[in-house]
Amino acid sequence: MPAAVPVGHRSMRTGSTDMLERAEDAPAGIDAVKATGTVSKHDYETVVEPLIDAARREGRRIKLLYEMGPDFRSFTPGAGWEDFKVGLGAMRLFEGCALVTDVGWIRESTRMMSFLMPCPVRVYGNEERAQALHWLASLPEGPGISHRFTESQVLVVDVVQPLRKADFDALALTVDGWLSTHDELTGVVIHVRAFPGWENIGSMIRHVRFVRDHHRKVRKIALAADSKVAAVVPQLANHFVQAEVRRFGYDELESAVAWAAASPDQQAAGAG
Repeated sequence: MPAAVPVGHRSMRTGSTDMLERAEDAPAGIDAVKATGTVSKHDYETVVEPLIDAARREGRRIKLLYEMGPDFRSFTPGAGWEDFKVGLGAMRLFEGCALVTDVGWIRESTRMMSFLMPCPVRVYGNEERAQALHWLASLPEGPGISHRFTESQVLVVDVVQPLRKADFDALALTVDGWLSTHDELTGVVIHVRAFPGWENIGSMIRHVRFVRDHHRKVRKIALAADSKVAAVVPQLANHFVQAEVRRFGYDELESAVAWAAASPDQQAAGAG
């Protein structure tokens, strides 16, 4: 029997358990949730929203298995609205979604709506859960970039593979969330040994759009790289962004973060 962390409530009418639960038998890199009984708004708030918040903090994308087994009955109206609201706000974080259910109306409506989703969506029967997990695991591994906030509130962006449109969508979601409660980003550090380029022209256009939409709200940008091309990037960047830009070596990440985190007063004191 798969281990799970239940968060739900006991139905007074039937004695069955109504909840969403995180299933912990899924392979690494896949998030799995299972619906039982009647799913409420509270279930989304205690299971799905923390899952999405964790992905934002960790700068990762989500491969989600959503299972509605034989014990699933329905959603409350509040759960339906919460599902829509959460999905609308986080859809750019999803790498892929597999729905496992035998409920006919859910299967058909999901198939009809899947073409509107920014990530691949597939529907499986209850007996096909293993196939659903296999499909999610087969989706492309490793984003072009990963990102995280340091304790000094500097955003570090690690570039490891050719950049994809989805990477900038996820990055924008994190940055926009931060800017909703802050006036600006103190600093951004781009950490890349050698620039790998873009996956396609759409990825490059999304990159340009991301810079256009956010560059006025970043105070400092540090480039920690060893690429020969990186030597000219700060000079070029000064023509396109208002932030102060400085280059560091690839192995000087800590120095780059410290510089990006320093306030103008701290920087002046250090220079003095």
